[in-house]
Formats: sequence, structure tokens, C-alpha cells
Amino acid sequence: MIDRPPVKVSRKLLLFDIDGTLVDAGGAGLRALREGFHEAFPQYSADEFPHLELGGATDRGVAADLFVHFGVEDHPEHRERFFRAYTLRLERGLATHSLIGKARLLPGVPDLLARLSDSGDHRLAILTGNLREGARIKLRHFGIDHHFSLDAGAYGDDHHDRNELGPIARGRAVAFFGEEFATENIVVIGDTLRDIACARAFGAKVLAVATGAATRNELEKGRPDRLVEDFTEIAEVERWLAE
Repeated sequence: MIDRPPVKVSRKLLLFDIDGTLVDAGGAGLRALREGFHEAFPQYSADEFPHLELGGATDRGVAADLFVHFGVEDHPEHRERFFRAYTLRLERGLATHSLIGKARLLPGVPDLLARLSDSGDHRLAILTGNLREGARIKLRHFGIDHHFSLDAGAYGDDHHDRNELGPIARGRAVAFFGEEFATENIVVIGDTLRDIACARAFGAKVLAVATGAATRNELEKGRPDRLVEDFTEIAEVERWLAE
């Protein structure tokens, strides 16, 4: 924590989603949710596991839905048991999926993160529906964890409602970097309509990327401030961020 008032600067705070935006986990996340739930609560049949819409969801919200579906009481002890089993399965599963080439960094991500990190004009942080531990596992597995501090973002265990995560991420970034970030200097970067809604909920701008489950046409309906096909459009992203 800082011991002085935040400094007013013009740097932009870039809040990145993870799945579908930075990485494709190759189905490891869904598999870990399924296996982790049944490890934590083996009395329920795996055949009864419901279909989950994970794009833009939060892990805490997913847990709540699963608890309703299976009739499990939603309280901290049960959530902790489930999340512990889930993250262990996630870490193991990512290694397995990588060996068969399913999990990958999305196009342009390494170069984009390197250029943004080196420019000095931006602060990078994570805003994701993943648990903080899940975010740590994924960022480390794909070798991009050095671009982010987990203390400056917001995660799926902070709140079940993604629209509540923006102010949390902003507050942590102010505390971590020691800088004020006006809403016009905050950009949420994601691949779903939920990312767009999350940004609008606290007045931030949105850079949408069509590398996730949502099509370009679907994302256009959310009216993001900028939309790119993927992050190989580095010059376009940098030019827009500099406006």
C-alpha cells in the first residue's frame, strides 16, 4: 500500500480479460470446473452437470449457478472447497492440454503486451471472471505473468457480478501504482458483450477483440469504442490508445 496521495498523471489503465482475449485455454477451464466440482462434491453425478455459458462469466457466479443446480448450500466453506479443487485441476489440465497443442496464446498477444509494457504510457492490469488463483495459473502457464501484478486487478472471486469488478480494479490500480486514473483513461479490453457491459457500468472505454466466442457482428452490436479482429493489428491498437 502507498503512504502518499495518488498522483494525477495521463497514463492509461488497460484492464485485460484473459480467456478469449489473451489466451485460448483449449477447454481446460470447463474441464477443471466439471472435475473440480465432482471432486469437491462426489455425491452428485457427473452426468447431471449442466451446460455452462462461460464467456464473460465469473467463477463465483458459475459456482452459485452450480450450487443452485445441485442443491448445494452456497456458503464460504463450500465455495472454498470447490475453488481449491477447481484450481488444482486447472493447473494439471493446462499442462495436459498444452502437450496436445490445444491451449495457446492468441494472435499478436506477446508482441502487443511487450510493446504496451515498454511504452511507459500505460499501466496494465487484469479484469477477469477467473478466480485470482485461476488468473495466476493461466498467466504463468502462458508466460505472460510478468506483464501484470495481480494486486492491481479484479477477479471472479471478488464479486459474482462482472459489472461490479470495474471499480474494484480501478481502486486496486490506484493503490498499487500510486496514480489516479480518470474514467476516460481506463480501457477494458475483452472479447464478449459482458466485457463491454462491465466497462460501461463504470464509465470506462472498451477495446473489443473478435478472438473469443462472440463474432465480430455480435460485438459490434455492443458498440465498443474500438473493435479489432485480433491483436496482430498492433499499429491500429496503439494508434487508438494514443488518441
